[in-house]
Amino acid sequence: MKAVQILGDISSPRIVTNDDMPTPSPSGSEILIKVHAAGITGDAVTWPEIYATPSRIPGHEISGTVAALGPDYLGPLAVNQEVFGMLSADRGQGQAEYAICSAAEIAPMPSSISHAEAAVLPIPLLTAWETIVDHGKITPSTKVLLTGASGAVGSVFVQLVSLLTGAHTIALASAQNHEALRKHGAENVVDYKAAGWEKSIGKFDVVFDTVGGDILTKTWDAVADDGIVVTVGDPPPAWAFGRGKAVEAETRPGVRYMHFIVSPDAERLAEASSFIHSGRMKPLAVQSFGFGDAVEGWTYAQQRNRGKKAVIVFDVYNCKRD
Repeated sequence: MKAVQILGDISSPRIVTNDDMPTPSPSGSEILIKVHAAGITGDAVTWPEIYATPSRIPGHEISGTVAALGPDYLGPLAVNQEVFGMLSADRGQGQAEYAICSAAEIAPMPSSISHAEAAVLPIPLLTAWETIVDHGKITPSTKVLLTGASGAVGSVFVQLVSLLTGAHTIALASAQNHEALRKHGAENVVDYKAAGWEKSIGKFDVVFDTVGGDILTKTWDAVADDGIVVTVGDPPPAWAFGRGKAVEAETRPGVRYMHFIVSPDAERLAEASSFIHSGRMKPLAVQSFGFGDAVEGWTYAQQRNRGKKAVIVFDVYNCKRD
């Protein structure tokens, strides 16, 4: 089968394409997916798990059809059914013509969108959902600040938090993205380039940071004394993964803070699929690249402020929607 690989090491990664990789076979209760499209996350070249994977095939977001079911699979999915999903962080290997997954990782995809659009949704959807429900425990009365609101995770979060909780969100983004974010449901939008925004914006129960770095540091001035800062910024802060305490916590002891890596969740994907199919949630804008242009696609995905989510298309015919 055809597949993308990341060769070299984490200090000097090299994206290549390979036309002659072995096609996997499902065992036990595994599911084999014929991948029509696979999302690209540019920062994935810095994730250590890819360098421990024998195949060196990256990719955690896929959309396609069920090609085969393992002998022990007893679930509702059927061969040729259209699905989308997120492969677990420790495995991946989605940027290939075929990929192995578990039932917990995939769900029926929304029939109203293309495979290219479906392939870039799982990580943003599940990251936003996990923040809203599990970590932020957001309710209708929760005051929420979102950073990096125009990115993939931010764009989905603004829509999903309204659908799931009705809470109002203040979104931090560059000026050219303000109108789109208001249409998605942001109560107000603030320019992250405005001097001193962190001291004048108010205090929030939940800060959801998707940027990291200086922006994450500034959000400590905008979180309530008993609030929480949740970040998925990449690279992770120095205190992530139990490596110590945040410096800011010395003077703000009541503020909770956490960094997390999103987990697969087929049930949440299925529910989000209904939101998209009904038109209550809009899909992300995508920039598609054929397998032969996969290296170019990775270059595009690593650009900041690109406006669209990059996707590799393995099956052009099946990625189309009338």
